[in-house]
Amino acid sequence: MDENEKRLQEKFEQLKRYLDSDDKKRFRKTYLDMHFYDQSTFYLTLNKEERITLYSILEPDEMGDMFDTIEDDNPAIPELLKEMDLDYASKMLNDMYDDNAADVLEHLDKVDVDRFLEQMPRNDANNLRGLLHYDTETAGGIMTTDYVQFHEEETASVAIKALKQFAETAETIYYLYILDSHNDLVGVMSLRDLIMLDDDATLGDHMNSDVITVNVDAEQAEVAQVFRDYEFLAVPVVDHSNKMVGIVTVDDVIEVIDDEAQQDYSGLAGVSMDEANNDGPFKAASKRLPWLITLLLLSMITATLINHYENLLAEASILAVFISTITGTAGNAGTQSLAVAVRRLAVEEINRHEFLKLIGKELITGFVTGLVTGVSVFLLVGIWKHNFVLGMVIGLAMCAAITVANLAGSLIPMLMSSFGFDPAVASGPFISTLSDLTSVLIYFSIAGVFMQYFVKA
Repeated sequence: MDENEKRLQEKFEQLKRYLDSDDKKRFRKTYLDMHFYDQSTFYLTLNKEERITLYSILEPDEMGDMFDTIEDDNPAIPELLKEMDLDYASKMLNDMYDDNAADVLEHLDKVDVDRFLEQMPRNDANNLRGLLHYDTETAGGIMTTDYVQFHEEETASVAIKALKQFAETAETIYYLYILDSHNDLVGVMSLRDLIMLDDDATLGDHMNSDVITVNVDAEQAEVAQVFRDYEFLAVPVVDHSNKMVGIVTVDDVIEVIDDEAQQDYSGLAGVSMDEANNDGPFKAASKRLPWLITLLLLSMITATLINHYENLLAEASILAVFISTITGTAGNAGTQSLAVAVRRLAVEEINRHEFLKLIGKELITGFVTGLVTGVSVFLLVGIWKHNFVLGMVIGLAMCAAITVANLAGSLIPMLMSSFGFDPAVASGPFISTLSDLTSVLIYFSIAGVFMQYFVKA
Protein backbone atom coordinates (compact mmCIF):
# COMPACT_ATOMS: atom_id res chain seq x y z
CA MET A 1 0.00 0.00 0.00
CA ASP A 2 1.54 3.36 -1.05
CA GLU A 3 1.40 6.55 1.01
CA ASN A 4 -1.65 7.93 -0.79
CA GLU A 5 -3.65 4.73 -0.30
CA LYS A 6 -2.59 4.62 3.35
CA ARG A 7 -3.65 8.25 3.87
CA LEU A 8 -6.98 7.61 2.18
CA GLN A 9 -7.63 4.50 4.26
CA GLU A 10 -6.99 6.45 7.46
CA LYS A 11 -9.36 9.18 6.23
CA PHE A 12 -12.07 6.61 5.53
CA GLU A 13 -11.70 5.10 9.00
CA GLN A 14 -11.99 8.58 10.51
CA LEU A 15 -15.16 9.27 8.52
CA LYS A 16 -16.66 5.97 9.66
CA ARG A 17 -16.01 6.96 13.28
CA TYR A 18 -17.77 10.30 12.73
CA LEU A 19 -20.76 8.49 11.20
CA ASP A 20 -20.93 5.97 14.05
CA SER A 21 -20.78 8.73 16.67
CA ASP A 22 -23.29 10.90 14.75
CA ASP A 23 -20.74 13.74 14.57
CA LYS A 24 -22.29 15.35 11.49
CA LYS A 25 -20.36 18.60 11.66
CA ARG A 26 -16.93 16.97 11.63
CA PHE A 27 -18.07 14.45 9.05
CA ARG A 28 -19.23 17.18 6.65
CA LYS A 29 -15.99 19.13 7.03
CA THR A 30 -13.75 16.10 6.48
CA TYR A 31 -15.87 14.60 3.70
CA LEU A 32 -16.36 17.77 1.68
CA ASP A 33 -12.65 18.61 1.87
CA MET A 34 -11.87 15.43 -0.07
CA HIS A 35 -11.72 15.17 -3.84
CA PHE A 36 -15.02 14.16 -5.43
CA TYR A 37 -13.53 10.87 -6.62
CA ASP A 38 -12.38 10.00 -3.09
CA GLN A 39 -15.84 10.94 -1.81
CA SER A 40 -17.45 8.49 -4.24
CA THR A 41 -14.96 5.77 -3.34
CA PHE A 42 -15.87 6.16 0.34
CA TYR A 43 -19.59 6.32 -0.46
CA LEU A 44 -19.45 2.99 -2.31
CA THR A 45 -17.86 1.30 0.74
CA LEU A 46 -20.86 2.11 2.95
CA ASN A 47 -23.75 -0.20 3.73
CA LYS A 48 -27.34 0.87 3.12
CA GLU A 49 -27.93 2.13 6.66
CA GLU A 50 -24.77 4.25 6.53
CA ARG A 51 -25.68 5.65 3.10
CA ILE A 52 -29.13 6.70 4.32
CA THR A 53 -27.43 8.57 7.17
CA LEU A 54 -25.19 10.22 4.60
CA TYR A 55 -28.20 11.51 2.66
CA SER A 56 -29.40 13.29 5.79
CA ILE A 57 -26.03 15.01 6.15
CA LEU A 58 -25.34 16.11 2.56
CA GLU A 59 -27.38 18.39 0.34
CA PRO A 60 -28.49 17.04 -3.08
CA ASP A 61 -26.02 19.30 -4.94
CA GLU A 62 -23.18 18.00 -2.76
CA MET A 63 -24.22 14.44 -3.57
CA GLY A 64 -24.44 15.39 -7.23
CA ASP A 65 -20.82 16.59 -7.30
CA MET A 66 -19.75 13.23 -5.92
CA PHE A 67 -22.10 11.18 -8.09
CA ASP A 68 -20.61 12.79 -11.22
CA THR A 69 -17.46 10.72 -10.67
CA ILE A 70 -19.16 7.30 -10.29
CA GLU A 71 -18.99 5.11 -13.38
CA ASP A 72 -22.45 5.23 -14.97
CA ASP A 73 -22.41 1.48 -15.70
CA ASN A 74 -21.88 0.59 -12.05
CA PRO A 75 -24.51 -2.14 -11.45
CA ALA A 76 -25.32 -0.74 -8.00
CA ILE A 77 -26.58 2.64 -9.31
CA PRO A 78 -30.28 1.68 -9.76
CA GLU A 79 -30.48 0.43 -6.18
CA LEU A 80 -28.59 3.48 -4.87
CA LEU A 81 -31.12 5.81 -6.49
CA LYS A 82 -34.11 3.81 -5.31
CA GLU A 83 -33.01 3.95 -1.68
CA MET A 84 -32.97 7.78 -1.83
CA ASP A 85 -36.05 9.90 -1.35
CA LEU A 86 -37.54 10.59 -4.82
CA ASP A 87 -37.30 14.37 -4.45
CA TYR A 88 -33.73 14.13 -3.10
CA ALA A 89 -32.59 11.86 -5.95
CA SER A 90 -34.23 14.06 -8.60
CA LYS A 91 -32.55 17.18 -7.22
CA MET A 92 -29.22 15.35 -7.12
CA LEU A 93 -29.56 14.25 -10.76
CA ASN A 94 -30.58 17.76 -11.75
CA ASP A 95 -27.45 19.17 -10.08
CA MET A 96 -25.18 16.75 -11.92
CA TYR A 97 -23.70 17.65 -15.29
CA ASP A 98 -26.26 16.87 -17.96
CA ASP A 99 -24.16 14.26 -19.76
CA ASN A 100 -23.40 12.37 -16.54
CA ALA A 101 -27.03 12.48 -15.40
CA ALA A 102 -28.17 11.21 -18.81
CA ASP A 103 -25.62 8.38 -18.64
CA VAL A 104 -27.00 7.34 -15.25
CA LEU A 105 -30.62 7.49 -16.44
CA GLU A 106 -29.70 5.44 -19.51
CA HIS A 107 -29.25 2.40 -17.24
CA LEU A 108 -32.60 2.74 -15.47
CA ASP A 109 -36.02 1.39 -16.39
CA LYS A 110 -38.17 3.82 -18.37
CA VAL A 111 -40.67 4.01 -15.50
CA ASP A 112 -37.94 5.09 -13.08
CA VAL A 113 -36.55 7.61 -15.59
CA ASP A 114 -39.98 9.21 -15.94
CA ARG A 115 -40.41 9.36 -12.15
CA PHE A 116 -37.16 11.29 -11.73
CA LEU A 117 -37.72 13.62 -14.70
CA GLU A 118 -41.24 14.52 -13.55
CA GLN A 119 -39.73 15.93 -10.34
CA MET A 120 -37.32 18.22 -12.20
CA PRO A 121 -37.94 21.69 -13.68
CA ARG A 122 -39.40 21.32 -17.17
CA ASN A 123 -36.43 22.82 -19.06
CA ASP A 124 -33.91 20.64 -17.24
CA ALA A 125 -36.02 17.52 -17.78
CA ASN A 126 -36.36 18.32 -21.49
CA ASN A 127 -32.59 18.73 -21.81
CA LEU A 128 -32.07 15.28 -20.32
CA ARG A 129 -34.78 13.75 -22.51
CA GLY A 130 -33.00 15.24 -25.52
CA LEU A 131 -29.68 13.66 -24.50
CA LEU A 132 -31.35 10.29 -23.88
CA HIS A 133 -32.60 10.40 -27.46
CA TYR A 134 -29.09 10.02 -28.93
CA ASP A 135 -27.21 6.78 -29.47
CA THR A 136 -24.91 6.27 -26.50
CA GLU A 137 -21.84 5.75 -28.71
CA THR A 138 -22.20 8.97 -30.72
CA ALA A 139 -21.17 12.56 -30.06
CA GLY A 140 -24.76 13.30 -29.01
CA GLY A 141 -24.66 10.44 -26.53
CA ILE A 142 -21.53 11.69 -24.74
CA MET A 143 -22.00 15.46 -25.03
CA THR A 144 -23.16 17.86 -22.34
CA THR A 145 -25.42 20.87 -22.79
CA ASP A 146 -23.67 22.71 -19.94
CA TYR A 147 -21.40 25.07 -21.91
CA VAL A 148 -20.61 28.78 -22.29
CA GLN A 149 -21.99 30.68 -25.28
CA PHE A 150 -22.17 34.35 -26.26
CA HIS A 151 -23.30 36.33 -29.27
CA GLU A 152 -20.62 37.92 -31.40
CA GLU A 153 -21.69 41.53 -30.72
CA GLU A 154 -21.16 41.23 -26.95
CA THR A 155 -18.17 42.89 -25.32
CA ALA A 156 -15.40 41.37 -23.22
CA SER A 157 -16.54 43.10 -20.03
CA VAL A 158 -20.09 41.74 -20.39
CA ALA A 159 -18.75 38.25 -21.10
CA ILE A 160 -16.44 38.26 -18.06
CA LYS A 161 -19.30 39.28 -15.77
CA ALA A 162 -21.58 36.64 -17.26
CA LEU A 163 -18.93 33.95 -16.77
CA LYS A 164 -19.46 34.13 -13.02
CA GLN A 165 -23.00 32.87 -13.58
CA PHE A 166 -21.96 30.31 -16.19
CA ALA A 167 -19.30 28.94 -13.84
CA GLU A 168 -21.98 27.58 -11.50
CA THR A 169 -23.42 25.17 -14.08
CA ALA A 170 -21.03 24.90 -17.06
CA GLU A 171 -18.85 21.80 -17.20
CA THR A 172 -15.94 23.89 -18.49
CA ILE A 173 -15.53 27.66 -18.92
CA TYR A 174 -12.16 27.47 -20.66
CA TYR A 175 -13.81 27.80 -24.08
CA LEU A 176 -16.42 30.38 -25.07
CA TYR A 177 -18.52 29.56 -28.12
CA ILE A 178 -19.64 32.50 -30.23
CA LEU A 179 -22.96 32.58 -32.08
CA ASP A 180 -24.27 34.95 -34.76
CA SER A 181 -27.72 36.56 -34.92
CA HIS A 182 -29.16 33.31 -36.31
CA ASN A 183 -27.67 31.31 -33.40
CA ASP A 184 -25.25 29.57 -35.76
CA LEU A 185 -21.83 28.71 -34.34
CA VAL A 186 -19.33 31.12 -35.96
CA GLY A 187 -16.35 31.23 -33.60
CA VAL A 188 -14.60 30.14 -30.45
CA MET A 189 -12.45 31.93 -27.88
CA SER A 190 -10.40 30.67 -24.97
CA LEU A 191 -10.73 32.10 -21.48
CA ARG A 192 -7.12 33.28 -21.73
CA ASP A 193 -7.88 35.26 -24.90
CA LEU A 194 -10.97 36.77 -23.28
CA ILE A 195 -9.27 38.16 -20.18
CA MET A 196 -6.54 39.74 -22.33
CA LEU A 197 -9.08 41.82 -24.30
CA ASP A 198 -9.97 45.43 -23.57
CA ASP A 199 -13.32 45.77 -21.79
CA ASP A 200 -15.04 47.32 -24.80
CA ALA A 201 -13.61 44.85 -27.34
CA THR A 202 -16.27 42.91 -29.28
CA LEU A 203 -16.06 39.12 -29.15
CA GLY A 204 -16.84 38.75 -32.86
CA ASP A 205 -13.82 40.87 -33.78
CA HIS A 206 -11.37 38.72 -31.82
CA MET A 207 -12.79 35.21 -31.98
CA ASN A 208 -11.23 32.33 -33.89
CA SER A 209 -13.62 31.67 -36.77
CA ASP A 210 -11.86 28.43 -37.80
CA VAL A 211 -13.95 26.24 -35.51
CA ILE A 212 -13.37 22.48 -35.34
CA THR A 213 -16.69 20.74 -34.70
CA VAL A 214 -18.15 17.25 -34.67
CA ASN A 215 -21.58 16.27 -35.90
CA VAL A 216 -24.09 15.10 -33.32
CA ASP A 217 -24.31 11.71 -35.07
CA ALA A 218 -20.53 11.17 -35.31
CA GLU A 219 -19.25 7.91 -33.82
CA GLN A 220 -17.52 8.34 -30.46
CA ALA A 221 -14.29 6.93 -31.93
CA GLU A 222 -14.29 9.77 -34.49
CA VAL A 223 -14.76 12.29 -31.68
CA ALA A 224 -11.84 10.77 -29.77
CA GLN A 225 -9.67 11.09 -32.88
CA VAL A 226 -10.41 14.85 -33.03
CA PHE A 227 -9.14 15.19 -29.46
CA ARG A 228 -6.03 13.18 -30.32
CA ASP A 229 -5.32 15.33 -33.36
CA TYR A 230 -5.98 18.78 -31.90
CA GLU A 231 -5.36 18.23 -28.15
CA PHE A 232 -8.54 20.12 -27.20
CA LEU A 233 -10.13 20.22 -23.77
CA ALA A 234 -13.59 20.37 -25.36
CA VAL A 235 -15.12 20.20 -28.83
CA PRO A 236 -18.45 21.74 -29.91
CA VAL A 237 -21.17 19.45 -31.23
CA VAL A 238 -23.44 20.73 -34.01
CA ASP A 239 -26.50 19.35 -35.75
CA HIS A 240 -26.98 19.13 -39.52
CA SER A 241 -27.95 22.82 -39.65
CA ASN A 242 -24.74 23.91 -37.89
CA LYS A 243 -26.72 24.74 -34.76
CA MET A 244 -24.66 24.13 -31.65
CA VAL A 245 -26.29 21.51 -29.42
CA GLY A 246 -23.56 20.73 -26.88
CA ILE A 247 -19.90 20.05 -26.23
CA VAL A 248 -17.85 16.93 -25.61
CA THR A 249 -15.26 17.36 -22.86
CA VAL A 250 -11.93 15.62 -22.50
CA ASP A 251 -12.99 13.61 -19.43
CA ASP A 252 -15.71 11.93 -21.49
CA VAL A 253 -13.23 11.23 -24.29
CA ILE A 254 -10.87 9.54 -21.86
CA GLU A 255 -13.72 7.17 -21.00
CA VAL A 256 -14.41 6.67 -24.72
CA ILE A 257 -10.77 5.76 -25.41
CA ASP A 258 -10.84 3.34 -22.50
CA ASP A 259 -14.12 1.80 -23.74
CA GLU A 260 -12.82 1.51 -27.32
CA ALA A 261 -9.62 -0.15 -26.09
CA GLN A 262 -11.66 -2.63 -24.03
CA GLN A 263 -13.92 -3.37 -26.99
CA ASP A 264 -10.94 -3.97 -29.27
CA TYR A 265 -9.33 -6.23 -26.68
CA SER A 266 -12.61 -8.06 -26.16
CA GLY A 267 -12.86 -8.63 -29.90
CA LEU A 268 -9.29 -9.85 -30.17
CA ALA A 269 -9.81 -12.23 -27.26
CA GLY A 270 -13.32 -13.28 -28.34
CA VAL A 271 -14.83 -12.42 -24.92
CA SER A 272 -16.70 -9.59 -23.24
CA MET A 273 -14.58 -7.57 -20.81
CA ASP A 274 -17.70 -6.65 -18.78
CA GLU A 275 -18.68 -10.19 -17.88
CA ALA A 276 -16.17 -10.60 -15.05
CA ASN A 277 -17.90 -8.03 -12.82
CA ASN A 278 -21.52 -8.21 -13.89
CA ASP A 279 -22.22 -11.81 -14.91
CA GLY A 280 -22.44 -15.06 -13.01
CA PRO A 281 -20.52 -18.14 -14.20
CA PHE A 282 -23.44 -19.57 -16.22
CA LYS A 283 -24.21 -16.28 -17.97
CA ALA A 284 -20.50 -15.75 -18.69
CA ALA A 285 -20.30 -19.27 -20.11
CA SER A 286 -23.33 -18.64 -22.34
CA LYS A 287 -21.55 -15.60 -23.83
CA ARG A 288 -18.32 -17.48 -24.50
CA LEU A 289 -19.81 -20.70 -25.83
CA PRO A 290 -21.02 -19.44 -29.25
CA TRP A 291 -17.47 -18.39 -30.19
CA LEU A 292 -15.97 -21.59 -28.79
CA ILE A 293 -18.46 -23.79 -30.65
CA THR A 294 -17.83 -21.88 -33.89
CA LEU A 295 -14.08 -22.26 -33.45
CA LEU A 296 -14.56 -25.94 -32.59
CA LEU A 297 -16.34 -26.49 -35.90
CA LEU A 298 -13.53 -24.72 -37.74
CA SER A 299 -10.94 -26.83 -35.93
CA MET A 300 -12.87 -29.96 -36.95
CA ILE A 301 -12.32 -28.93 -40.57
CA THR A 302 -8.61 -28.78 -39.80
CA ALA A 303 -8.79 -32.22 -38.19
CA THR A 304 -10.60 -33.56 -41.26
CA LEU A 305 -7.88 -32.10 -43.47
CA ILE A 306 -5.17 -33.80 -41.41
CA ASN A 307 -7.11 -37.04 -41.63
CA HIS A 308 -7.12 -36.63 -45.42
CA TYR A 309 -3.33 -36.81 -45.32
CA GLU A 310 -3.16 -39.85 -43.03
CA ASN A 311 -1.40 -41.91 -45.72
CA LEU A 312 1.26 -39.23 -45.97
CA LEU A 313 1.66 -39.25 -42.20
CA ALA A 314 1.84 -43.05 -42.19
CA GLU A 315 4.76 -42.96 -44.61
CA ALA A 316 6.48 -40.04 -42.89
CA SER A 317 5.40 -39.88 -39.26
CA ILE A 318 8.10 -37.28 -38.59
CA LEU A 319 5.80 -34.71 -40.24
CA ALA A 320 3.39 -34.92 -37.29
CA VAL A 321 6.09 -33.56 -34.97
CA PHE A 322 6.08 -30.16 -36.66
CA ILE A 323 2.34 -29.60 -37.22
CA SER A 324 1.83 -27.59 -34.01
CA THR A 325 5.05 -25.65 -34.61
CA ILE A 326 3.88 -24.41 -38.01
CA THR A 327 0.24 -23.77 -37.07
CA GLY A 328 1.15 -22.07 -33.78
CA THR A 329 3.74 -19.75 -35.34
CA ALA A 330 1.44 -18.85 -38.23
CA GLY A 331 -1.42 -18.20 -35.79
CA ASN A 332 0.76 -15.85 -33.75
CA ALA A 333 1.77 -13.97 -36.91
CA GLY A 334 -1.87 -13.66 -37.98
CA THR A 335 -2.89 -12.32 -34.57
CA GLN A 336 -0.12 -9.70 -34.70
CA SER A 337 -1.29 -8.56 -38.13
CA LEU A 338 -4.90 -8.52 -36.90
CA ALA A 339 -4.03 -6.30 -33.93
CA VAL A 340 -2.25 -3.79 -36.19
CA ALA A 341 -5.15 -3.72 -38.68
CA VAL A 342 -7.86 -3.29 -36.02
CA ARG A 343 -5.89 -0.50 -34.37
CA ARG A 344 -5.35 1.22 -37.73
CA LEU A 345 -9.05 1.01 -38.56
CA ALA A 346 -9.98 2.36 -35.11
CA VAL A 347 -8.06 5.61 -35.56
CA GLU A 348 -8.51 6.45 -39.25
CA GLU A 349 -10.55 5.87 -42.35
CA ILE A 350 -8.95 3.60 -44.97
CA ASN A 351 -9.63 4.51 -48.61
CA ARG A 352 -9.05 2.23 -51.61
CA HIS A 353 -5.49 3.45 -52.21
CA GLU A 354 -4.51 3.11 -48.54
CA PHE A 355 -6.25 -0.28 -48.42
CA LEU A 356 -4.10 -1.65 -51.26
CA LYS A 357 -1.00 -0.01 -49.79
CA LEU A 358 -1.61 -1.57 -46.37
CA ILE A 359 -2.29 -4.99 -47.88
CA GLY A 360 0.94 -4.74 -49.87
CA LYS A 361 2.85 -3.74 -46.76
CA GLU A 362 1.45 -6.63 -44.72
CA LEU A 363 2.17 -9.06 -47.57
CA ILE A 364 5.82 -7.98 -47.70
CA THR A 365 6.05 -7.94 -43.89
CA GLY A 366 4.61 -11.46 -43.76
CA PHE A 367 7.01 -12.70 -46.42
CA VAL A 368 10.07 -11.17 -44.70
CA THR A 369 9.13 -12.55 -41.26
CA GLY A 370 8.19 -15.89 -42.86
CA LEU A 371 11.48 -16.04 -44.77
CA VAL A 372 13.60 -15.34 -41.71
CA THR A 373 11.59 -17.80 -39.60
CA GLY A 374 11.68 -20.39 -42.39
CA VAL A 375 15.45 -20.17 -42.79
CA SER A 376 15.86 -20.47 -39.02
CA VAL A 377 13.68 -23.58 -38.79
CA PHE A 378 15.38 -25.04 -41.89
CA LEU A 379 18.75 -24.89 -40.15
CA LEU A 380 17.41 -26.10 -36.80
CA VAL A 381 15.54 -29.10 -38.24
CA GLY A 382 18.36 -29.93 -40.67
CA ILE A 383 20.93 -30.04 -37.88
CA TRP A 384 18.59 -31.73 -35.38
CA LYS A 385 17.31 -34.48 -37.70
CA HIS A 386 20.39 -34.61 -39.97
CA ASN A 387 17.99 -34.16 -42.88
CA PHE A 388 18.16 -30.78 -44.63
CA VAL A 389 15.53 -31.76 -47.18
CA LEU A 390 13.07 -32.23 -44.31
CA GLY A 391 14.30 -28.91 -42.92
CA MET A 392 13.63 -27.29 -46.29
CA VAL A 393 10.06 -28.66 -46.33
CA ILE A 394 9.40 -27.31 -42.81
CA GLY A 395 11.05 -23.99 -43.71
CA LEU A 396 9.08 -23.50 -46.94
CA ALA A 397 5.83 -24.41 -45.19
CA MET A 398 6.62 -22.02 -42.34
CA CYS A 399 7.42 -19.16 -44.74
CA ALA A 400 4.24 -19.68 -46.79
CA ALA A 401 1.99 -20.22 -43.74
CA ILE A 402 3.22 -17.03 -42.03
CA THR A 403 2.81 -14.99 -45.22
CA VAL A 404 -0.78 -16.20 -45.72
CA ALA A 405 -1.66 -15.75 -42.02
CA ASN A 406 -0.22 -12.24 -42.01
CA LEU A 407 -2.24 -11.34 -45.08
CA ALA A 408 -5.45 -12.83 -43.63
CA GLY A 409 -4.92 -11.04 -40.31
CA SER A 410 -4.99 -7.65 -42.04
CA LEU A 411 -7.30 -8.41 -44.96
CA ILE A 412 -10.23 -9.93 -43.04
CA PRO A 413 -10.83 -7.04 -40.57
CA MET A 414 -10.50 -4.48 -43.37
CA LEU A 415 -13.00 -6.33 -45.51
CA MET A 416 -15.37 -6.57 -42.54
CA SER A 417 -15.00 -2.84 -41.94
CA SER A 418 -15.74 -2.05 -45.60
CA PHE A 419 -19.00 -4.04 -45.30
CA GLY A 420 -20.00 -2.15 -42.16
CA PHE A 421 -19.11 -4.78 -39.56
CA ASP A 422 -16.97 -4.22 -36.47
CA PRO A 423 -13.42 -5.28 -37.48
CA ALA A 424 -12.69 -6.39 -33.91
CA VAL A 425 -15.14 -9.27 -34.45
CA ALA A 426 -12.34 -10.88 -36.49
CA SER A 427 -10.95 -12.05 -33.17
CA GLY A 428 -7.55 -13.51 -32.40
CA PRO A 429 -8.96 -17.02 -31.80
CA PHE A 430 -10.79 -16.88 -35.15
CA ILE A 431 -7.66 -15.83 -37.06
CA SER A 432 -5.58 -18.45 -35.23
CA THR A 433 -8.07 -21.22 -36.07
CA LEU A 434 -8.30 -20.07 -39.69
CA SER A 435 -4.51 -19.98 -39.99
CA ASP A 436 -4.38 -23.55 -38.60
CA LEU A 437 -6.52 -24.65 -41.54
CA THR A 438 -4.44 -22.87 -44.18
CA SER A 439 -1.14 -23.85 -42.53
CA VAL A 440 -2.00 -27.57 -42.52
CA LEU A 441 -3.03 -27.39 -46.17
CA ILE A 442 0.20 -25.61 -47.12
CA TYR A 443 2.37 -27.89 -45.00
CA PHE A 444 1.11 -31.21 -46.38
CA SER A 445 0.95 -29.91 -49.94
CA ILE A 446 4.65 -29.00 -49.83
CA ALA A 447 5.54 -32.21 -47.96
CA GLY A 448 3.77 -34.28 -50.61
CA VAL A 449 5.89 -32.73 -53.38
CA PHE A 450 9.24 -33.35 -51.65
CA MET A 451 8.36 -36.50 -49.74
CA GLN A 452 10.44 -38.82 -51.93
CA TYR A 453 13.56 -36.77 -51.10
CA PHE A 454 13.42 -36.95 -47.31
CA VAL A 455 11.74 -40.33 -46.68
CA LYS A 456 14.07 -43.28 -46.95
CA ALA A 457 12.70 -46.34 -48.71
